Amino acid sequence: MSELEHLDELMSCRLDVGRKAVMPCSVVIFGASGDLTARKLIPALYHLFLDKQMPASFRIIGFARREKTDESWRAELREALGQFSRTKPVDDDAWGKFAANIHYCRGDMTETAAYEKLRGQLDGFGDPALRNNLLFYLATQPSQFGEVAEQLHQAGLLEKEPKQGWQRIVVEKPFGHDAASALALNNELTRFAHEQQVFRIDHYLGKETVQNILMFRFSNSIFERLWNRESVDHIQITVSEKNSVGGRGGYYEEAGALRDMVQNHLLQVLSLVAMEPPVSLEAEAIRDEKVKLLKSIRTLDAAEVAKNVVRGQYFAGVMDGKPQGGYRQEPKVQPDSNVETYAALKLFIDNWRWSGVPFYLRTGKCLPLSASEVRVQFRPTPHVLFAAACGPKLDPNALTLRLQPNEGIYLRFNGKVPGTAVGVRPVRMHFSYDSEFGAYTPEAYERLLLEAIAGDATLFIRRDEVETAWQIVDSIRAGWNGRPLSNREFYAAGTWGPIAGEELLAQSGHVWRDPQPLK
Repeated sequence: MSELEHLDELMSCRLDVGRKAVMPCSVVIFGASGDLTARKLIPALYHLFLDKQMPASFRIIGFARREKTDESWRAELREALGQFSRTKPVDDDAWGKFAANIHYCRGDMTETAAYEKLRGQLDGFGDPALRNNLLFYLATQPSQFGEVAEQLHQAGLLEKEPKQGWQRIVVEKPFGHDAASALALNNELTRFAHEQQVFRIDHYLGKETVQNILMFRFSNSIFERLWNRESVDHIQITVSEKNSVGGRGGYYEEAGALRDMVQNHLLQVLSLVAMEPPVSLEAEAIRDEKVKLLKSIRTLDAAEVAKNVVRGQYFAGVMDGKPQGGYRQEPKVQPDSNVETYAALKLFIDNWRWSGVPFYLRTGKCLPLSASEVRVQFRPTPHVLFAAACGPKLDPNALTLRLQPNEGIYLRFNGKVPGTAVGVRPVRMHFSYDSEFGAYTPEAYERLLLEAIAGDATLFIRRDEVETAWQIVDSIRAGWNGRPLSNREFYAAGTWGPIAGEELLAQSGHVWRDPQPLK
């Protein structure tokens, strides 16, 4: 067998051969008039249809209070698709075939009659599968989740033990605002649905490189054997946002960066980076290991919060050569607000693999670059030979997983500078999805919606994951205990965060490695 034939054979290995088939079903979107539906959900379903991944027979019903007809809603969605589709121009013939499956149901989510109307609409489709296989997407406020679930149950559309077909609920974040509210919300939903029917969505888990973390770790022996305290010095996880809070000031005053980003995105990425190998690729096996990892994170008391957690807030600065106002000048923000727009954490995982290895997490608004990446920094070489001669110029080896943008993985190591003298310089081996595969990476919502339709919960968050993550965040908020921000916790818009954030790493002799623009 030639090398090319061998590569082709390897490339034919597919891990989704045994995945659940997508069955004919109806997708009901509550909050259909909202921004999420137009920007993400309908484009994702349309692209799945284009790629022939939707079931052979399906219906999409939008449920909202505004007065619309099927035709008027389809026209609105077509206009939005022209703006948000990843394929341009939109294929009008394909859209016409897709749109024929789109319907609208006007109703108030608090009125029983509206759910009776919805049930009648589903019954009218004729095909039993379209009536019995139901995916309810709750693109609503979390305070409405329980109400919708109860009303669906009362209308006979949501049962824990359906006699025919299947019924599932997809809910968006924020899932509660602390551990107590998340527990109450979980209990409310599971009054009417089994945990296996509840799909808590975090769009970060649909990103290609986030999913590649497990593939990279557990299919490459050269890296997995290094993935422990013996070889790793520390790990940095950065999710930086260039945008300001803008029109989300009211929401941010309630949430802050810790609730908005750390509780879900960053802790989810951390769990995938640090978890133990699951016994299989089944959803529950993977989610079991994620929960075990989260429960291994060392609890922080007030003194440890003061030492190991930094918050920050941006003030007026310059972004891309243009002035940017401070957070306290944003609409719907209190002029003396102490809400954090930046958070940095130093966490320890008390298990055998990671004992003593610090994990640094940070996120913030109005930072110089929008990027998400994981940097695994390996231990330095012994202080002999090249390390003794070069000192700090001998950069520690590091592996970076770039989650967005320009998804890829690169390895940093030291190489000799060409010439007669012996000079050393850090160099980089770079794997890019675009250059290697020459194909698009699907939008996160495409993958997540397809998995929800198929009933695969691997990329969704289980209730004990949510509750454990909130316990971590609640301990930090308790440590802050209303303490006002200090001068060292403010940072100018367009910079990489407050001085206190740099000092957090300096305690251990480390420095932040800021994401760089990649081409």
